[in-house]
Amino acid sequence: MIDYAKKIKEYCERKFLTQTQLSDILGCTFISFSRWETGRFEPNMAVKKKLVGILKEVGMKIDN
Repeated sequence: MIDYAKKIKEYCERKFLTQTQLSDILGCTFISFSRWETGRFEPNMAVKKKLVGILKEVGMKIDN
């Protein structure tokens, strides 16, 4: 299982992005993004696919 909160934080740090910038890239609201980053919720399937794609682009491991 993917720890989306951890991966989102790591990606933002690697790419020097703010939460707002990554939420724009993923096409979601800042509030939804914030909930994923804190681990309270998981993204829907469409956002998961986008997120996995951008993680792979920078060579991040998908699984924990």
